[in-house]
Amino acid sequence: MKNTLKVERAKLNITQQELADKVSVSRQTINSIEAERYVPSTVLAIKISEVFKTTVNEIFKLEKDD
Repeated sequence: MKNTLKVERAKLNITQQELADKVSVSRQTINSIEAERYVPSTVLAIKISEVFKTTVNEIFKLEKDD
């Protein structure tokens, strides 16, 4: 699954730690999502989208293999 999390964070000028605090996960979790090593749960994806005031589909994109 591809994502635009790093781009969205840059738009709001927030760090991985700040985002992690807002969605109640570790900075390492945010790092792993950005590096596409970890696919977030539905609940976490919704929390992240709410921080950026956008839809889950705007941040997370399914790939052919998903």
